[in-house]
Order: sequence, then structure tokens, then C-alpha cells
Amino acid sequence: MTPRDYYEVLGVARNASEQDVKSAYRRLALTHHPDRNQGDAEAEEKFKEAAEAYAVLGDPEKRARYDRFGHAGVANQGGPGGGFNADIFADFSDILGDFFGFGGGGGRRQGPMRGSDLRFDLEISFDESYTGSETTIQIPREETCTTCNGTRSANGALPDICGQCRGAGQLRFQQGFLIVSRPCGQCSGTGRIVRDPCQACRGTGRTTQDRRVTVKIPAGIAHGQRLRLHGEGEHGVLGGPSGDLYVVVHVEPHPAFQRDEDDLHIEVAVPFHVMALGGTFEVDGPGDAISVDVSAGTPSGTVKTFRGKGMPNVSGRGRGAFHVRLVVDVPRRLSKEQKKAIEQFGKTVTVDKLEPSTGEAGGDKPFFEKVKDLFG
Repeated sequence: MTPRDYYEVLGVARNASEQDVKSAYRRLALTHHPDRNQGDAEAEEKFKEAAEAYAVLGDPEKRARYDRFGHAGVANQGGPGGGFNADIFADFSDILGDFFGFGGGGGRRQGPMRGSDLRFDLEISFDESYTGSETTIQIPREETCTTCNGTRSANGALPDICGQCRGAGQLRFQQGFLIVSRPCGQCSGTGRIVRDPCQACRGTGRTTQDRRVTVKIPAGIAHGQRLRLHGEGEHGVLGGPSGDLYVVVHVEPHPAFQRDEDDLHIEVAVPFHVMALGGTFEVDGPGDAISVDVSAGTPSGTVKTFRGKGMPNVSGRGRGAFHVRLVVDVPRRLSKEQKKAIEQFGKTVTVDKLEPSTGEAGGDKPFFEKVKDLFG
């Protein structure tokens, strides 16, 4: 019987990407798996057929030979003529994951294992993010039991090897045409049995401890950035290395500054006469006060930029800019003298028709020249 075209089996085009091939196989494998189709010979055959097709198309070298020579190019290499090999599914654990008992590893790892990483959310003020700081946090983490030194046994002896799985942690058995692995029920998949459990850790070899850790916050750190503290996570198992601690920083917003990467922006209300006649005033920057010079006739919305006065770069590469946006401050309460002065000024300005802003407003004299004449 002539075998079907592998691309047809998986339902993909000949130019399908590696990911498309993998996704197509996964879909077929989950659909036709024997555990979902008990006693269905047709589903079992489709399952084997899809596995055979993926064994070729999922391997770039075999796929190239298949594209060039057809089934003859992959004979005895996972294609027709080589017979169906149940161990092929050990190579598909990245696709099927733990579905239906596929593990691909032949048992739980019994050697040293790295500890788990931990996360801590830290809130800091805007000033702390600007200057940098140092703080101490307290975290609960799993550590090696100091009573049994991680052996899990009260007398410090190593656990016995499980007699049922012989230390593998899993049992293998035939299911139809497949060889399936399941966790050993005798040792709960650990491969070891503790005869006399340690009372301090209840036979787990680990206890939860609250630890104080010092965190150095670099100047310029932004909201949402994280710091990695190597080895400050949970302790490893059987002598394995500790995990890492990731500190996620949350910066409180500043009441006046807006941050854009390393630049800072602020909007200040400037009295009308300063914008009209010019002058100098100070603005509180993130560090020291910044002197702002305003030339006569400065329009509302003007932005003054001060290079190197913004946030420090968290990597130490200079500082951003400090941008000051100037807007006219219109007073809500005026004294009689102020009202009289403005009314007198208003009489000198023609407002019958408003034109686009050009620096002049009515008459033949520039607007701010009239202000100078009135208040000068």
C-alpha cells in the first residue's frame, strides 16, 4: 500500500513553516490520541500516521530529503519501511507537554535542582528613584532544613530507594501500541522513601523562613523596572543552586513632574506681566532650583529646555532634559488699581476683529510694545 503524502497527512502546504507543521501535528495528536478514542482502531491508525509524518517533516534534514526523493529518501529513518517506533513520542514532549502522561524524560530528576525564583513588589518615592537609595525588605522563602540538612530523615540518613520504581520516580507500562510513563504512587514520584521523617520539616527537607534582604536602588530607575538579586530566591534541592529574587519597582508619581524616559516635563503658570515684559524666576527642579529667563513677548505654551537637568540614566549614561512649559497665569481676583490699569490698556487695543496670531493685535503697533508703553 502506497503511504500518503506527509503534507497531506498533517494538512499543511509544502512551504509550511516549522511552527505550522508542529501546530498541525499537535492538533491531530490530541484529536486522535487513544486515551480519547478507546477501542477506535481508525483513530489509532491516524494517530500513528500523524506521528510518522511529523517525525519526518519536523526534522529539517529529513524534510529536505523527503522533499527531494519522497518516501524513498526517508526509509528506515522514521518514514515508511522503518516500522512504527513507540519511543518516537519521547521526542514530542515539547509539543504534547504532559498531556496523556507524555513526559519524555523517563522519570523525575533525582539530582541537584535549582531553587525557584521569587518576586517582590517594592514601592518607592519619586525622590528615591531620582537619587537612588538602599532599603531592606523581608521575604518568606523555602530554605534547606537546618535540622536534617535537607535529607528529610530524622537521623540524617539518606532516604531509601523506592522498591517499586527502583528510584526512577515513574512506572512505565504498555498502553496499546504506546509505552506510557506514570508517577510512582509508592514514592509520589520522588524515587525515594523516607522511613523516619524529620519532625522540623515534616520530611520535606525544607522549611519556610523570613529573611531580610538589602536592596540597592540605582538612581534613575523607572516605574515597572525590576532588579535581579542573584541567589536570593528559594534554596535548591539536593545541593542545587538557589534561585534569584526579582524586585519589581513601583515609583509613586510626582505631583508636578511628568517623566518620559529620562526627560522630565513640568508646566508652570507665569504672571501676565512677566510673559509680556520679560523677567526671571525659579522653578523647583528634581534636584536644585532652576532659573528660567523669559524674554519680552513670550507666547503662552513656550517650552524652555534645560539639558542634563532631568532624570539620571539608570545605566549611568548621563541625564535627560528638564522641559518647562510656560503658560499665562490669568488672575481671578484683581484690586481696583489693577482693574483700572487693565481697562486703560484695553482701550489701546482694537478687538473688532480677531486675526490669526502673528505677534500683533489691532492697530499698527505690536501688542507687547503697547504693554511696555502702558506698564513701562
